[in-house]
Amino acid sequence: MALADSARGLPNGGGVSPAAGSGAAAAVAAGGWSAFPEIVELNVGGQVYVTRRCTVVSVRDSLLWRMFSQQQPSELPRDSKGRFFLDRDGFLFRYILDYLRDLQLVLPEHFPERSRLQREAEYFQLPDLARRLAQARAATSAARPAALHRDGSLCADEPPLLGCLEAEPAEGGAAAASAPSPTASRSPSGGPLLTPSQSLDGAGGRRSGYITIGYRGSYTIGREAQADAKFRRVARITVCGKTALAKEVFGETLNESRDPDRPPERYTARYYLKFNFLEQAFDRLSEAGFRMAACSSTGTCAFGPEQGGPADDKIWTSYTEYVFCRD
Repeated sequence: MALADSARGLPNGGGVSPAAGSGAAAAVAAGGWSAFPEIVELNVGGQVYVTRRCTVVSVRDSLLWRMFSQQQPSELPRDSKGRFFLDRDGFLFRYILDYLRDLQLVLPEHFPERSRLQREAEYFQLPDLARRLAQARAATSAARPAALHRDGSLCADEPPLLGCLEAEPAEGGAAAASAPSPTASRSPSGGPLLTPSQSLDGAGGRRSGYITIGYRGSYTIGREAQADAKFRRVARITVCGKTALAKEVFGETLNESRDPDRPPERYTARYYLKFNFLEQAFDRLSEAGFRMAACSSTGTCAFGPEQGGPADDKIWTSYTEYVFCRD
């Protein structure tokens, strides 16, 4: 990013002119902050951010404040393009930077990564942000049991046989409300049959349900196949399932551009991931408590000349789906 003309010709793209006064010169001598340019480029875990230096030093005694006011540029790690490098979560850093701009905490609705963001706030030594996130997590945990008694309209996407919990207690008091309805759907064990969005596991109170990921791949079998280092080519990994579950598992790596603003209790088959490594998707699902339940694959074959390739080669294309569930 090009700097303003007023900054060109100065050391490191910034600095203080002689006309700035003795106060600025004293500040330079004391803290050395003029060694940094006014506009700084950050590489945070592979994600590039461009911001003003005054933003990253807006919270005194934070990690970024010490890096960009108490140290020299030569003392900080840089990437191959000269950007200051931070080995942290690049997607969550956007919320750290938003907080540094106006000291306000604004998160998306149904944000699933408060605990991870709190860890980032503690790493960057932002105690006020960490405290707010801890309070928000506590409030969410306290409200979680009440989330089971929702209005039945949330089950509009569920099969009719699954039914929903009653939104209000039945007439006759708490005893009547706790008794199962004679006509309520029941599981094979005899208990009430809950929808996947209402079923909770015994440990962490997590929602049960299914997530299906799929991908299209292609590979070549022929004389030059052994020299092809990119044997499996995955262009895009799609995600199908309930919106709330998909956001919980994949967080900021989930691309919602094809189906934005989807309610959390609805299903979608139009999400896809921002990365194309199947193993990375498997790791996230495993960490969230999911296990693989089934998989299927189809393939077609075409000879090389039909696809513009060598005559002796066969080009295979396939579509594969993996079904994961959490009880």
